[in-house]
Amino acid sequence: MNVSIDFAPPRTGTGRLVIVLGGLSAVSPFATDMYAPGFPEIVTSFGTSGASVQLSLTACLVGLAVGQIVLGPLSDAMGRRRLLLAGSGMFTVLSLVCALAPSIAVFDIARLLQGIAGSAGLVIGRAVISDRFTGTHAARRLARLSVIGMTAPVLAPVVGGFLLGVGSWRLVFVALAVAGLLLWAAVWAWVPESLPVERRRKGGLPAVFAAMGGLLRRRALIGYLLVMGCALAALFAYITGSPFVFQDTYGLSPTDYSLVFATNAVGTVVAGAMFGRLAGRVRLNSLLVTGVIITVASMTTLMSLLAIGISTLATTWVCLCGLTFGFGMVLPASTTIILTVGSDAPGAASGVLGGAQFLLGAAAAPLPGSLGGTTTAVSTAVVLLGFVLLSAIALITLARPWQGHGEPAGRR
Repeated sequence: MNVSIDFAPPRTGTGRLVIVLGGLSAVSPFATDMYAPGFPEIVTSFGTSGASVQLSLTACLVGLAVGQIVLGPLSDAMGRRRLLLAGSGMFTVLSLVCALAPSIAVFDIARLLQGIAGSAGLVIGRAVISDRFTGTHAARRLARLSVIGMTAPVLAPVVGGFLLGVGSWRLVFVALAVAGLLLWAAVWAWVPESLPVERRRKGGLPAVFAAMGGLLRRRALIGYLLVMGCALAALFAYITGSPFVFQDTYGLSPTDYSLVFATNAVGTVVAGAMFGRLAGRVRLNSLLVTGVIITVASMTTLMSLLAIGISTLATTWVCLCGLTFGFGMVLPASTTIILTVGSDAPGAASGVLGGAQFLLGAAAAPLPGSLGGTTTAVSTAVVLLGFVLLSAIALITLARPWQGHGEPAGRR
């Protein structure tokens, strides 16, 4: 008897499914951020420069972006389950390669490939939700994945710091390998194939990427992608700029800064939870507009205060908390709408969504320090305000939320 690797186990409850997909969404942010506290030790271990070690982070982000762009559409043709299994398996193997890497060159290459493998969980997880659920049900489950995805980067350095307290930086990647193996087992046991053969896109890879090209010719979809991508770019710039603002400008210790960062991250989680409760009762586009307005108002207020010479810990903290809260509404709303607008090719839609997220985020990350050579409250605020304004412009000129794109039937 022939047994295929995408043999589907018995259909499981949606709660268990969402937990597994949430784990798949979290493991890549953990892989990105968990080893950051060990950068100095890695420099010493390989006898290399800090820039070479930082390149490993860039390599992982590039892998995450490219992997989502490729694997999302590919899953429309091959199905979801086998690619999730392959991605989890390769993530496990490549995490071990990172742990055992004899040189920085091997480490950087392994990080690139690890990012590609980890992207499978991100991009295909969203596609599985689109296959299984529609409308409000999809919005609520995507909101849960968004909350998990936003919480993971906050927890990752804390977990990494704990592991570094009991072992070397290589232990971090051993832990990631264990996580990858557990996720592989969870996918095998609890994630059935959600895209039956008769619904898969025919015509091979050319047809798959032609579908992606078709999506990118839709004005509304491009608009929502830019709304989400520019908002995420602002968030990445906040992540890279805020340590210098709070520690160098306002004199906080690393521990105190962690408290500020965690508090702002709680704002994102609360906003995501609010979105989940409001979805179905309030139009998705209205929730998206609300989130964009909050981010623009917060950053406009911060920039205005700094311009007139008011630069205090309290005012900056509150304004940046407003940014993260607004983003907690923007991400699940835009994600749900994008996947609905691209529902004829959900894997491709998820792929372009993930690619836009990480490419714009990677481009924005170094910008707060590029204005004048140092990272200050003003330079960070300028970058954040610029990106949230671009997000608002894309919302008005391209997405045009009043037209009701991506709304469940009856709410347009």
